Amino acid sequence: MEVTATGAQPIVNDEISLTPKAVGEVRRLMAANNIPEAHGLRLSVKGGGCSGLSYVLGFDEAPKEKDVVLEAEGIRVFVDPKSMFYISGTVLDFSDGLNGKGFVFNNPKAARTCGCGSSFGV
Repeated sequence: MEVTATGAQPIVNDEISLTPKAVGEVRRLMAANNIPEAHGLRLSVKGGGCSGLSYVLGFDEAPKEKDVVLEAEGIRVFVDPKSMFYISGTVLDFSDGLNGKGFVFNNPKAARTCGCGSSFGV
């Protein structure tokens, strides 16, 4: 499913949303690291962090067998089913403001988050 948007509106998918700033940063990282366009952005969750669960971002050549595969403006996003349980409905944004630079997870399922924004609890 390819979903596109313009301006500051998030690129909405049934499960995960990416803002235009997040899409731009993913593309910049792929170009800077010579990652082929056929690769996908992997979003996952692992145990740990100060709030119990941590977000993990990376790039994979192909999805794994049971992955949910989403697409936004030509960027494939791979999410394993266990992680999807915790992050469905999340909007992935990118901030480069005064409070720090990095990806921001706006997760409606997070009951608590830590100050760094990279871990959460449900």
